[in-house]
Amino acid sequence: MPNSTPAGLLAAPSDSLPVPPASDRGVWSAERLDQPTLAAVRKRAAADVVRPWPVPLASAFARFRRDGDRTEYENAVWARDKRLSRAAVMAAVTLEPGWIDAVVDGMSLLCEQSTWCWPAHDDVFERGGMVPDIARPYLDLGAGEVAAQLAWIDHLLGAQLDERAPGLRARVRHEVDVRVLTPFVARRDWHWLGLHGDAHNWTAWIHGNLLVAGLVLMPEGEARNRVVGMAAEGVDRYVADVPPDGAIDEGAGYWWLGACRALEALDILAHASGGALGGDLPNSLRETIAFPHRMHLGGDWHLNFADGQARTTAVQPWDALHRAARRAGDASAAAYAATHRRPGKPLARVDGGLGWFLRTLTDADWAVAGAAGASGAVGESEVAGDSEAVSAPLPRDVWLPSTQVFLARRATGSSHGLTLALKGGHNGENHNHNDVGTVVVALNGIPLIVDPGRPTYTAQTFGPDRYGIWTMQSSWHSVPEIRGTPQSAGAEFQARDVDTFAEDAAAGIALDLAAAYPRTDIISWRREARLDRATGQVTVDEAWELDAADDPEPTRLHLIVAGAVDLSEDQVVITALEGAGKARLRWDPVTVPLTATVRELDDPYLTDIWGDRLTRLELDVTGLGPVGRLRWSLAVC
Repeated sequence: MPNSTPAGLLAAPSDSLPVPPASDRGVWSAERLDQPTLAAVRKRAAADVVRPWPVPLASAFARFRRDGDRTEYENAVWARDKRLSRAAVMAAVTLEPGWIDAVVDGMSLLCEQSTWCWPAHDDVFERGGMVPDIARPYLDLGAGEVAAQLAWIDHLLGAQLDERAPGLRARVRHEVDVRVLTPFVARRDWHWLGLHGDAHNWTAWIHGNLLVAGLVLMPEGEARNRVVGMAAEGVDRYVADVPPDGAIDEGAGYWWLGACRALEALDILAHASGGALGGDLPNSLRETIAFPHRMHLGGDWHLNFADGQARTTAVQPWDALHRAARRAGDASAAAYAATHRRPGKPLARVDGGLGWFLRTLTDADWAVAGAAGASGAVGESEVAGDSEAVSAPLPRDVWLPSTQVFLARRATGSSHGLTLALKGGHNGENHNHNDVGTVVVALNGIPLIVDPGRPTYTAQTFGPDRYGIWTMQSSWHSVPEIRGTPQSAGAEFQARDVDTFAEDAAAGIALDLAAAYPRTDIISWRREARLDRATGQVTVDEAWELDAADDPEPTRLHLIVAGAVDLSEDQVVITALEGAGKARLRWDPVTVPLTATVRELDDPYLTDIWGDRLTRLELDVTGLGPVGRLRWSLAVC
């Protein structure tokens, strides 16, 4: 796409977004909107008005440098943004002066806030500061989010704001220009621009928000065309980096914050240009629309890797996936999205962003999509509703060569029994964990042998000590620790000689893990994992060849387990979470000693998914010598 939109191609600012303004009472009258969603917003908005507005404090901002905490400041910022969004929805629905005043207050507070940047991203600390530098605003995810939020509110309530608070919209335009749009155009050293083939989720996320801000908050003319063109070009750079198979190396949870953002941006661009721009989806984006359901294990559970989480704990904009799937003609992806449409329950919360929420609330096709919610039985893939039931696709076999992610289940459309997954790849991926060769096994759709995911983000998370965090280490993934050595970070630490097969009787993957370790005495470590569809058993063969050593450090195979663990001399019985059933772990030679290390959990990002503990099973294969074999297997009890 050109870095400046051709003159005359874009709609007027007031017509640029695909949501009607509040003055369109045919859409925004309360009786025409989803009642459970409105009731939920109204309840939370009513609770807001009896409390003071959240205040992000300078001392909380400074904590990122002082003690690494970013949560206190971010929580205050996000609470303020969500309160403003709820007030905006209530103002659009009711047109009551009190709600419009609440919007005026919230927008004014954002204009007075010293920075819209989240402290973890601001470069002020690198320059010796401990408080925001208003003379040098930093354009990050947070700043882009606020700019887009203000643009959506301006689009939604512009006439009401002009009547109730003349001058506020001009102030908003000034602040967005100074903090966001001018820095975007003037500086081309932002790491998230993706100018050197290093696009990631920030690239799509920020450029998508800049697109909205430029379309709405800039007057028609050359400057607006340039900003919109540059934002669209940034989205294109992200799209160009999406591999042909549509895989997202940051994990399934980050699909929503990268690929989904790109799809939404292109949808908005198509609307604003009358279909002239953003209308044709390249094959990589069509493939990535399938990525969420390809990673689906069952219920709210997904195959996770990198910083992605195994369980969907937040409300995602499933309508955005549904809309993209409709656009691409992907019936399976549309069906998967529709399983999350639950009549009688709120369509969405404003927590994911005002723009997403407004689109959800006004998408007529989504309002009548699918079904009423999971029936509750473990392993079921159908969702029962008032209309015909919609089934999650649950493909039998998945192979994504760009990330070397493999998944196999016994049959299409069913999460019953064991599902086998394994990731090859390398240790230099976005949001990387050292996890080459890690195995995940789900029982009836719920992970049993697991990837822990990530804890709460702190200053350490993206700093030089990232791999001091236990969840990032290969020691807490289901891979070997060879002669006391875990895997190392970097793209050069990778899987080799990867082969897969998928047949009616069985499916499997084989790969060599030797190059993932910073040792020169590992000739090979061949891991072959297989799911037998008839018996439902998962079998993994480990075969290694190491140089001889006089007194080597221990070599142990680690398996990370969620659920209750019952150990005996020759087997382990694992009881899965949520009553999903039991599986029996066995190994051969049975003489290999097994121990267990319990990891108590206290971080909410982990406890909300796994409960209060994870267990690491440790098979010590040192005694089998420098050349040896071990087979371990899982079967449903």
